[in-house]
Amino acid sequence: MKQILLFFLIMLAVQNSFAQQAQITGVIHEKPSVPIQYVNITLKDNAGKLITTSTSDAKGTFTMEKIPAGSYHITYNLIGFKTVNKPIQISSGTVNIGTITLEPDAKLLEEVALTGQRGSVSLKLDKKVFEVGKDVLSQSGAATDLLNIVPSVSVSPTGAISLRGNANVLVLINGRRTGLTQGNALEQLPADQVERVEVITNPSSRFDAGGSAGIINIILKKNKKAGFSGQLRVVGGIPNETRVSPSLNYKSNKLNLFATYGLRLSDYVGLYKTEQSTGLSGTPVYLNQRQDENRHDNAKLLYFGADYQINDHNTITAAFLRNSTHDHDKTRLNYLYSGKNGAIDSTLSRNGESWEKRSYNQLEFNYTKTFNQTGKKFTVDMQYDFWNSDKEWNLATNRVSPIPIIFPTIRTGSIGESKDFMIKTDMVQPLDSTSTLEFGLKFEDRRVNTDFIAEQQNTAGWEIIDQIDNHLLYKELIGSAYVQFVGKMGKFSYQGGVRGELTRIGIEDRIGNYTNDKNYSRLFPTLNVSYRFDTGTTLQGSYSKRINRPSLNMIYPFNELTDLNSRYVGNPNLNPSYAHVFEFAFLKNWKTLTFNPSLYYQKNNGVIEDYTSRNGDGLFITMPVNISKEIRSGLELSVLYNPIKWLQLNTELNIFHYAKQGSYQNQTFDYSGNTLTARLSAQVKLKDKLAFQTLYNFRGANATAQIHSNALHSIDFGCSKTFLKDKATVSFDVSNLFELRKLSSTTKGADYLISQTNIPNAARYRLTLVYRLNLKDNQSVRQAKSGNRN
Repeated sequence: MKQILLFFLIMLAVQNSFAQQAQITGVIHEKPSVPIQYVNITLKDNAGKLITTSTSDAKGTFTMEKIPAGSYHITYNLIGFKTVNKPIQISSGTVNIGTITLEPDAKLLEEVALTGQRGSVSLKLDKKVFEVGKDVLSQSGAATDLLNIVPSVSVSPTGAISLRGNANVLVLINGRRTGLTQGNALEQLPADQVERVEVITNPSSRFDAGGSAGIINIILKKNKKAGFSGQLRVVGGIPNETRVSPSLNYKSNKLNLFATYGLRLSDYVGLYKTEQSTGLSGTPVYLNQRQDENRHDNAKLLYFGADYQINDHNTITAAFLRNSTHDHDKTRLNYLYSGKNGAIDSTLSRNGESWEKRSYNQLEFNYTKTFNQTGKKFTVDMQYDFWNSDKEWNLATNRVSPIPIIFPTIRTGSIGESKDFMIKTDMVQPLDSTSTLEFGLKFEDRRVNTDFIAEQQNTAGWEIIDQIDNHLLYKELIGSAYVQFVGKMGKFSYQGGVRGELTRIGIEDRIGNYTNDKNYSRLFPTLNVSYRFDTGTTLQGSYSKRINRPSLNMIYPFNELTDLNSRYVGNPNLNPSYAHVFEFAFLKNWKTLTFNPSLYYQKNNGVIEDYTSRNGDGLFITMPVNISKEIRSGLELSVLYNPIKWLQLNTELNIFHYAKQGSYQNQTFDYSGNTLTARLSAQVKLKDKLAFQTLYNFRGANATAQIHSNALHSIDFGCSKTFLKDKATVSFDVSNLFELRKLSSTTKGADYLISQTNIPNAARYRLTLVYRLNLKDNQSVRQAKSGNRN
C-alpha cells in the first residue's frame, strides 16, 4: 500500500511535466454569451479527409492537438443549432480562434422537441446510460418510480433497489455517496429532477469497489439558465400522500445558487399473513397470524449550495443537505393457535405503536481545476455526514381465549448516531489526443454508536428483559488508491486499471458479547473494451472484481420485539463477500428500434445469505450468515421500439441461472435454479401534449435451500397533460394497480413449514402538478445532455 501511495504522490508532482502540443483552441457560445457543451467540432483538409474531431466541454471550450501545418475547414455542429463551417490556416504553435457563436435553428428545434420526448439507451465504455425522457411515470413520481423503468434496475415494494435481481448494489448521486440514497430519502427526490441514470455493472477502478452487483449512478439536472429559474411541485394522493417540493436557482457568470425543499406527509397500509406448522415429526401445532400495519411518515428535505467560478480554470462548490423524518407506526397482530384436528387452542393479540425521529445531515465541498489542455482536470472532494435516530416501541399483549389474560407491557428504545468523514482527489491527465491517465486517492473514516434497551413493566416499575441493555460501537476506516489508463485506436476503445483498498473495522459493545476486529487489504482490477462498428452499433466486453461489505443492519445484533413469533437479528461476525464479474454487451440502434442484449457471468465468494432457525423457546430467528459461494450467469435483453411517432414500446427480459454452495451449523445451502424478470412498458402521446403510459413488471419464482418465493406481478399506470407553453404539467398515476404486488413465500425447516403473504403497500393514487419558472421554449430539450456539477 505504501508503494501505491508513493506512486500517486510522484504522479501528482509530475502532472505538469507533459509537454504541450501544437493545437487549435476556441470557445463556443450561444447568444447571449452562454457556453454550449457537447458541440461536435470536425477538422477536414481541402479534399474532405477527416483530420481530427473534438467536443466542447461544460464551459464551451475545445482543443485539437497535433495538427500539421496547412489549409483546413473546421465545422461546428450541434442538433438544434445552425451548422457553422469556416476555413482555417494552420502554420505552427497554438492557434486560438476566439469565440464562435452558434444560432438556434428553429426548424431543427421543433424536430428535437418531437423526438426528444422519449428516453434512450446508449453504451459508454464502462456503463449503460439511460437518458430520461418525458415519460409519464418518470415525471409524476419520485426517483424510485423512475428507477423502476430503467433497464436492469428494479425497486421492491419496500424500497430495496436491485440490479439484475441482485440487491448488492451501490447507489450514487452524481458519482458520490449521499444522504439522498439513505433509507427512503430517494422517495423525497422528484423524478423530474433526474437527467439520466447510469447503470454500471462492471465499474472502472475510479469508482469504489463496493457493491458486487454494480453501481447505479443517478445524474441530476443542472441549472444552465441565466437569472432566476425553478419549479414548484405539488402532489396529493390516496392513501394520503402530500408532497410540496419547491426548488429555486440563480445563475450569473460567476455564481450559481441552488436550493430545494421537500415536505412529505405519507400514509402506508400493509397486510402480512402467516400460516405456520411446527412439530411435524410429532404432535403438530398450527398458527394463523395476521398483522395489519398503518404507517405515517413525515419528512422534510432541505438541500442548498453554490458553485463559484473563481476564474476560467478554478471552481468551488459547497452544499448542505438535511433530511429529517418523523414516523409514527401502528401494528395489530392476531395469533390463532390450533391443534392436529383444527381445534382452536388459544388466541392472542398484540398492539404495537412506535415513534421514530431521524436526522441525516451532509456537508459537501468540491474544488475543480481545469487546464488549457482539453480534458485535463484535478478535483478534490470532501464530505462530512452526521446522523442521529431515536426510536421507541410500546407493545401491549393480551390473551383473548380460552382465558383472557393481560400480559405486562413491553417497551424498547434505540438511540443511534454516526459520523462519517471522506476526502478524495482525482487527476485526469491526457497523454495525447487518444489516451488518458487517471489516478486518485481516497480516505474515509466512519463511527457509529448505538444504544438499545428492552424493558417490561411490573408492579415496581420497569425491569430489563433478558439482559437486553447494551451499547455497540462500530468503527470503519478505508484508504484507497487507483490508477487507470484509457485509450483509443480507431474504432477500438479500452480502459484498464486497478484499485487498492485497505480496510480496518472494529466492533465492540459495553457488555463484551461482541468484539470483532477485521483488517484486510485487496486489489480490485478492472478492464473494459469496446468496438464501435458504426454510429449505431457497439460491442463491449468487461471484467471487474468487486466487494460487498455487510450493511449496518446486517451487523446490528439487537432486534425489535414487535412479533411474538419471529425476529430478525444482525450478525457482527459477518465478513465481506467478493465477486468476479464478466460481461459481453451488444447495442444496435436503428431509426425506430434499439436492440441491446447482454451476456454476464458472476462468481461470488463468501456470499451473505439469510438463515432461519428456531430457538429453545420456539421463536424463529432470521440472521445473515456467510456461505461458500454463488455462481450466477444469464442473458439480458432490452428492446425499445417506436413504430410510429406517437407510440413507444419498451420491453426487457433477464433470464439467469444461479447455484449456491455452503453450510451453516446444521443447514446446507446447496441449491441451484433458474428464474427470470421481465418488464413491458407502452406509452402513447397524443395531440396537445396529452400522454398515457402503462408499465407491467414481472419477477419469476425463485428459491434458496430454505425459502421458495412465488412469482411477483405489478401494474402501474399514468397520464399527463402539459399546458401554458410547457410551463405546467398535470399528471395522474396509480402504482400497484389492482394490488397485484404480493410477496408470497414458503420457508421449510427440519420440523416446520411457514407460508407468508405480504402486501407492504396498497394501491396508491396520485395527482401531481408541476409549474416551471423562467422556462425558455426548447431550451431544456437542447441542453438535456448536460450533467450536474462535475
